[in-house]
Amino acid sequence: MAQQLADEGLDVLALERGPWRDTPTDFATGFAQDELRYMWRHHLFQNVADDTLTIRNNTRQQALPMRHLGSFLLGTGVGSGGVHWNAQIWRFLPSDLKAYSHNLQRYGKAAVTAYDMTIQDYPHSWEELEPHYDQFEKLCGCSGKAGNLNGKIQDGGNPFEGPRSSEYPNPPLAWPASPAMFAEAAKSLGYKPFPHPTGNVSQAYVNPLGAQLGKCTFCGFCEKFGCGNYSKASPQTTILPYLMAKPNFTLKTESEVLKIETTADGKTATGVTYVNSAGEEFFQPASIVILSAYVLHVVRILLLSKIGKPYDPNTGEGVVGKNYAYQSMGSVNVFYKDKIMNPFIGAGALASVIDEYNGDNFDHTGLGFIGGGYIASMTTGGRPIEMIYTPEGTPDWGLAWKKAAAQYYLRSSYISCHGSCMSHRGNYLDLDPNYRDKFGQPMLRMTFDFTDNERKMANYLVDRAAEVGLRMDGAIGVKKNYRKGPWSVVPYQTTHNTGGAITGDNPKTSVVNKYLQSWDVPNLFVMGAGAFPQNAGYNPTNTVAALAYFSAAKIKSDYLKHPGALVQG
Repeated sequence: MAQQLADEGLDVLALERGPWRDTPTDFATGFAQDELRYMWRHHLFQNVADDTLTIRNNTRQQALPMRHLGSFLLGTGVGSGGVHWNAQIWRFLPSDLKAYSHNLQRYGKAAVTAYDMTIQDYPHSWEELEPHYDQFEKLCGCSGKAGNLNGKIQDGGNPFEGPRSSEYPNPPLAWPASPAMFAEAAKSLGYKPFPHPTGNVSQAYVNPLGAQLGKCTFCGFCEKFGCGNYSKASPQTTILPYLMAKPNFTLKTESEVLKIETTADGKTATGVTYVNSAGEEFFQPASIVILSAYVLHVVRILLLSKIGKPYDPNTGEGVVGKNYAYQSMGSVNVFYKDKIMNPFIGAGALASVIDEYNGDNFDHTGLGFIGGGYIASMTTGGRPIEMIYTPEGTPDWGLAWKKAAAQYYLRSSYISCHGSCMSHRGNYLDLDPNYRDKFGQPMLRMTFDFTDNERKMANYLVDRAAEVGLRMDGAIGVKKNYRKGPWSVVPYQTTHNTGGAITGDNPKTSVVNKYLQSWDVPNLFVMGAGAFPQNAGYNPTNTVAALAYFSAAKIKSDYLKHPGALVQG
């Protein structure tokens, strides 16, 4: 957003609560590939001793502060989650944008209201977002293979994707053993595997802003790490070199926004109040406020600023905090007697994928759930603390575990089942009445649990993945990791938190309109995955970016000429 509006001639100030980070200083290859420091000691992530949120599964429980990062890893600093992500760059399916009306038409009212679902359609069409998906992929130098080019199905790509206007800017990454074997096994079962689209670039690339990226070296340190090779699309490699040179752009680090200030009638944002690292508080005036923090912080700032009506799960009224969702994960481990996989040869999105069970690409009749996900054999790095896989029945510790860990570290594959998460009446975000942060403000409270819709869907994917795994050359067995029981904040799953500031075509059921403009405060635009009415079976970043570009285009074409509501509520 800063790049788009600065290019339009506006004076843009960005306030970042964390420190400055750049590639040669912070991600140099001499020390960046350190699993203990970055994965387990959370060097790149939010310090929960300074700022956290409270967690509960339902309203019958007492929410308690998250004292240690687990299920999701909140970024901080310049680049934030764009530094430590895997660079998995997916477009949502056209049917994902119409989750309510599409499933209603195909499966009936019960399918979209079961389990107290509150899913909604996006107010966008595929045709509106496609150019902006393309724009972000070119910024990132995305590596992949088109499956649907202007309506024509292409060999080697994803045949289920919506029509693309152009091929990926770079060819796909070469597959190592595990993804290649998965692809062959999937073909034998009649599936159509394809390369995972990725911001790990397959060759040297110069993006439209003149930023240069280098070929991925398969070092295996993408997820939870910064890239020292300039090979992973991140703010540092794709946009900051261009943006920081602009005279009308200013970045202030270690400046945390506490609230958005408004006029007495609450209908116009006048700027923000923020505090610097010395504890000094300032008011920053602004004619336009772009709220572009991570989704959980976005919702909290809206609630603290009293912008929009907070959601009440008892009545179903209110919008801020409504439709919080996540990602429903499962997985399969495949084991071999003699095959050596070399899992340390990896990259963030180095995978072969099948998409036959994503979205509504398959008939859900009688299955008891809607939604789906992609199934992928991924080789992201074989990190020896995090990625030790042992067969079913292996003890969790002791000599037998050590022997199995040594035996199967090189002789196993990992298949990910990356599933959607529908929104439900009882899953939401609000302010905690009991716990406050270091500034004396209420913490955010998360109330969330999976329902049987997500459990059934995730476990269905696991069974399909296991069928492929057993067909992989040399496989002697599989271990199915089903989605069981309530959601827990303890084990890492994904940092794909969505909802709470959802987009829609009605101010009674959404926080922002299709241009991510606040219904209540027209000079406030709210970015991020908080806009998702529910979460699809794909990683969210490309859709976050497409929505941002879509919003920026409308601000430039219409709002700057005629400030005010872009959609009449």
